[in-house]
Amino acid sequence: MTLKDKTLFITGASRGIGKAIALRAARDGANVVIAAKTAEPHPRLPGTIYTAAAEIEAAGGRALPCIVDVREEHIVQAAIDKAVETFGGIDILVNNASAISLTGTEQTTMKRYDLMHHVNTRGTFLCTKLCIPHLLKSDHAHVLNLSPPLNMDPRWFGGHVAYTMAKYGMSMCVLGHAEELKGKIAVNALWPRTAIATAAVKNLLGGDAMMAMSRKPEIMADAAWHILTRDRSCSGNFFIDDAVLTEAGVTDLDQYAVTPGSELMPDFFL
Repeated sequence: MTLKDKTLFITGASRGIGKAIALRAARDGANVVIAAKTAEPHPRLPGTIYTAAAEIEAAGGRALPCIVDVREEHIVQAAIDKAVETFGGIDILVNNASAISLTGTEQTTMKRYDLMHHVNTRGTFLCTKLCIPHLLKSDHAHVLNLSPPLNMDPRWFGGHVAYTMAKYGMSMCVLGHAEELKGKIAVNALWPRTAIATAAVKNLLGGDAMMAMSRKPEIMADAAWHILTRDRSCSGNFFIDDAVLTEAGVTDLDQYAVTPGSELMPDFFL
């Protein structure tokens, strides 16, 4: 059970959950392609692809920072080509990049609608499509989408239908690609039970008060590691982070809380 010498292509890996997954893989000695947009420091968003690369290498991995907008096919293809040239192939794709706007229909601009659908659904489909030829050459081929189980309860649509549609698009990719690639590439989803302490949560969903009711990104990273080290016959699943860890024998989930012992805020779609 190790990701040593495996090559992971992770979208949105310059910060948050994507970076946490990268760092967990790096501790095994993995190669990590950081496919993200942030090349220059942002006043409200910590980290760049270059600072993430330095952390990955300090953790024991090899890093390839690539400036990638998952909406642009030629840019994604160039990053994949560079990854294959640098590391010899791709074993694992993590579709983590995502855009969010929890707004009602009248309040959702079409620019924001397009951003969510182009990054979440189209970006996930595009990255998977372009990685498939390389994943098929790997003896440990996995795709992991950071997306929720498909829950048709209307309450998950009514308040933010545009975001739900875009996020469920990622989940529908899991459903479809797991069937299409059965026996060849493992395709699964992972979603958190609670809010996760990321820049999006702090800046868009409730500031420091929400952060105090969240878990650290490391819970998603550890759960992802347990999924990605499984045989590729494990496919078509919609995993929840703490359920994966409990099944793996982890008993102390409070270690992941930003504020141990505090009440945790449930995430969407569960």
